[in-house]
Amino acid sequence: MQWRWLSQEICYTGRELRSGWIADTAAIKGDAMVAFVGPGEVPLEHMVDMEDVQRGVPIKAARMLHFLVEHFDSDLARTVLRQRLLVCRAAEILNQTSMREIRRDGDDLFVEDRKLSVSIATASPVSTLIHLGLNIDPSGAPVPAIGLDELGVPAPEIARQIMAAYVQEMQSAEAAQRKVRGVP
Repeated sequence: MQWRWLSQEICYTGRELRSGWIADTAAIKGDAMVAFVGPGEVPLEHMVDMEDVQRGVPIKAARMLHFLVEHFDSDLARTVLRQRLLVCRAAEILNQTSMREIRRDGDDLFVEDRKLSVSIATASPVSTLIHLGLNIDPSGAPVPAIGLDELGVPAPEIARQIMAAYVQEMQSAEAAQRKVRGVP
């Protein structure tokens, strides 16, 4: 699995959460992960979280650190667990960097009662996908929110740490599968 930091600013609209976007944008084929900075502006018609759609709550923030992950398998349950692992690793790394406590609740991160992240896992006909967005400047968010700027955490540096940690987890899990003998 490869990962790459994308230096150009990209507005995340939800349309990026599709099979092949990473290959088209970052020229990485196969299982991959990218991160970039840009606004988060996901209108209801591009959202895949049906609970948020029913509540009428779009995703909006002036500036976010976005992570997109694509795995070429069709197991959505496995990808939801991968999403939770990504969020857990992000929380661990942020807790080592920030002076404030980052708390995970499901697939979301909070500082006290303010939301730091948005996250979703979904499937396409050929792959499964994860989006994790961490607020940098949460201006415009429809809920009480906090951002990396307020926490004093630099986005590019933390992005590289989170991506390296996630890829290492995936490689370690694959190695663990190969080292065991089956039982009758």
